[in-house]
Amino acid sequence: MGTLDWGLLSGSVGPRVRLLRNILHSRSIAVSEPFALPMGSLTVMSLISGNPGSSQKQLAQWAGITGPGLVGVVDELEQRGLVTRERDPTDRRRNMIVLSSKGARTLETMYKVVAEIEAPLREALGADGLAQLISLTERAVDSLRPAAD
Repeated sequence: MGTLDWGLLSGSVGPRVRLLRNILHSRSIAVSEPFALPMGSLTVMSLISGNPGSSQKQLAQWAGITGPGLVGVVDELEQRGLVTRERDPTDRRRNMIVLSSKGARTLETMYKVVAEIEAPLREALGADGLAQLISLTERAVDSLRPAAD
């Protein structure tokens, strides 16, 4: 495949990030499909696992989805026994989302598929390039994310 001329967008990040996202998104359907889980389940479960005691509002912000969108995903995960909602012992008005042991096993299985999907990207960039891509992407997201309430 030849080099693409992006024209006026040659110095723009958005189209390239969108293209990468679209390619990974179409491949990531393979991750959720065998489990009949809604899209975004892997991200939400990973955030729950990595950030115990987080509120639904925090999880929605981190996942980049709306509060109602997160509620739908969490409802489905809860019905499947993959997560539980627990009252925060220090603030009874707040629910904490917790990954169940079944959820942890499912997350591990799903991540193995992600690792296979991302293997060509990891090979093309190498460990240092991948670390740099992740770092730059996080910085870009942080620079554009609205300030926390």
